Amino acid sequence: MANLTIMVVSLSAFTGCRSVQADYTNKVRNEFSVQPVLPEEPLTEKDIAHLPLSVRKYIEYSGAIGRNKPQNVHITFDAKMVSKPGAAYMIATSEQYNFFGSFTRLFLMKAKKMFIPFHANHTYREEKATFVVRVANLFNVVDIAGEVLTTAETVTLLNDMCIFVPGNLYDKRLSWKELDPLSCEVTLENGNYKVSAILYFNEKGELINFVSEDRYALQDDGAMKRVKWSTPVSDYKELNGRRIPTYGETIWNYPEGDFTYGTFRLKGINYNIIH
Repeated sequence: MANLTIMVVSLSAFTGCRSVQADYTNKVRNEFSVQPVLPEEPLTEKDIAHLPLSVRKYIEYSGAIGRNKPQNVHITFDAKMVSKPGAAYMIATSEQYNFFGSFTRLFLMKAKKMFIPFHANHTYREEKATFVVRVANLFNVVDIAGEVLTTAETVTLLNDMCIFVPGNLYDKRLSWKELDPLSCEVTLENGNYKVSAILYFNEKGELINFVSEDRYALQDDGAMKRVKWSTPVSDYKELNGRRIPTYGETIWNYPEGDFTYGTFRLKGINYNIIH
């Protein structure tokens, strides 16, 4: 859900584009050819023995123990987005595929503003991130890449793993530091990129918030500004045998006050898709 962060400031300008849809579809098809589902194996208690107690409890609560380790995931959302405080919400839908062998995240959002559709495409692959939004198949209103964007999208990748794929939190590319019985710090290293977040849990074992200081927000002048970012989640439900939060918010924690720029409802989630 988190990669919508960077696009919000430009929502009023976005429109639709078939080629962005086609590009996303081709990337998904190609990634399945590069990272097909391999022979599956179940997640065991031994796999997660090195994790902080709060994380082990969360994984067990999620129902991941005994189920096959996730190699990929497909997630769909309904969302409400707002470009600035006080502005009207815009209704949107999104879908994404994440792959965990070589970290890859492919995301497509569709929305309308004043009856004008737009498509927006985030790609994270081979330690590089890009973000493109194109107006009416004519020109790009957003077309960014580079190290800062890749850092920001690495946080997004970590956010997805923590919230929607707890069965992969044993991954050796993650390191952990327990802070207290209900919180811990997690760090993800992917090549040259290293990002961290604080995870907060309740007594039931549910993850209730993810907070990172390593996220960047796109400003009106085009600059990328490092801003504290949080994604509280709630309303856990059982989907395909796993307990998953189905409601979440994305919040910029600016020094002058919090700005909730998105709310999300999970529509569907499936693991180890064979394309």
